[in-house]
Amino acid sequence: MKKSILILSMALLSLSASAQHDHASGTAEKATSKQMAPMFEDQNMGLAYGAYIQLKEALVASESKSAATAAAALQKSLAAVNNSKSALAEVAKVARATTLDDQRKAFVGLSNEMAALVKGAKLSMGTIYLDYCPMAKGSWLSNDKEIKNPYYGSKMLSCGSVKETIE
Repeated sequence: MKKSILILSMALLSLSASAQHDHASGTAEKATSKQMAPMFEDQNMGLAYGAYIQLKEALVASESKSAATAAAALQKSLAAVNNSKSALAEVAKVARATTLDDQRKAFVGLSNEMAALVKGAKLSMGTIYLDYCPMAKGSWLSNDKEIKNPYYGSKMLSCGSVKETIE
């Protein structure tokens, strides 16, 4: 059952990553290369990472309600991950936040903790990018090289750069 949920969530993440937004022309176009969502040897870590990506995407889209829902899902999935105490404390801050700005501020600490967990886990497939925005002074994890900034949404969607590749 858990394996089916993991596969389904990874497939959905892959589909959501297949569309890119071109700010210059304002049109959406298909990605030229479809990228598989990363998979972890530890199924619980994979579920937590998938929930984190859903939270990040909600912040990119400036959807506070979706971010709150994703934060709650991340809390549940992190409970089954080894050494996740610090990440659980950080996601609780996101879950308690009442505004989009507060969710984004809390996401900085959560992203740092999730990056540590991801680096300590073993990927069985795929690549993860650690991105950084100097304006927000914050990092985030991504399945794509393309920058989609969760800290500013559409205001500064492409602000930032890939700082590390995790394979």
